[in-house]
Amino acid sequence: MRFDARVALRRCGSTVLALIMGVSLVSAEAAANDAPPAKELFGAKDLPMQAAPASFGFYSKGCLAGGVAIPTDGPTWQAMRLSRNRRWGHPAMIALIERFSHDAVEKIGWPGLLLGDISQPRGGPMLSGHASHQIGLDADIWLTPMPQRTLSYQERETISATSMLDKSKFLTVDPSIWTPSHARLIMMAASYPQVERVFVNPAIKKKLCETWKGDRSALGKVRPIYGHDYHFHIRIKCPEGSKGCKDQAVVPAGDGCDKSLAWWFTDEPWAKPTQKPAAKPQKPKFATLADLPKACALVLNGPAPASEQEATYGTAYRAPAAIPAAATSIEAVISAAGEGLPANIPVPLPRPGLQ
Repeated sequence: MRFDARVALRRCGSTVLALIMGVSLVSAEAAANDAPPAKELFGAKDLPMQAAPASFGFYSKGCLAGGVAIPTDGPTWQAMRLSRNRRWGHPAMIALIERFSHDAVEKIGWPGLLLGDISQPRGGPMLSGHASHQIGLDADIWLTPMPQRTLSYQERETISATSMLDKSKFLTVDPSIWTPSHARLIMMAASYPQVERVFVNPAIKKKLCETWKGDRSALGKVRPIYGHDYHFHIRIKCPEGSKGCKDQAVVPAGDGCDKSLAWWFTDEPWAKPTQKPAAKPQKPKFATLADLPKACALVLNGPAPASEQEATYGTAYRAPAAIPAAATSIEAVISAAGEGLPANIPVPLPRPGLQ
């Protein structure tokens, strides 16, 4: 058979091309696998994206543009754990917190709110502590009343919130700690129309079901969940105009004092997950920027205001400062890029239909 150099070269070229393409594919896959966790990227941002306020994605999978910070101190609140830099939120969330704090003092005599985590400056996954709080529409409120003095920075870092549970009994509220004022505070939070859910410990929900004598129309919004015996968690609906924001499913009808609550007092919610003896422990997989809505790449890399003070919300009773001309909405950019929310965003539920 006669040797044909041109054929050999073509074959050789094809082989080399295949090798090059293979290496490229492997490199791309390796790059994807080596992508830093999104929580590291968002956790490193000290200031928000300067933009019109917008929440993108779902409470546990998204980000926040145009976030504002609540002041560390107000006439009816104090922010805790300042080192975490998590007192940021959508202006609608911050306004509600301030209004709620005023109402709690003026209408039910609560001494003032101690504020836990709200969100990071640009939302997104957090380095520790939460699966939600990613789009600036969640806030934790301590069940410990605000002291009638200004706490020091060190005290805000070290003081622990008070659990409402009796440590000697299973899922039982401690009557020496729990008061009717705690009940009024939680029910007031649930009463606001923009509030979608208020998460509490199952024992607290049970206590409310047994003792609340007032209007029970908002009691169904109070949902039982793991933890939440030291604080309660307020979640508001997607603000009007937030096209990229995905609301949670509507709360089931009724007051929630039914079988869905009784389930928490069985063994099932607390049983350890079964694992096959030979199962190899899996390395935890953290969400990357590519796992979040496309808008979040723009949010992460967008311009920041000149200072924290410039992005701090004044008061719920004063309109927020005008958005600078350069800080325009990014929704038009997202729309032009064909951005849309995934059809199925996972909702973290202890079991389907209960939350």
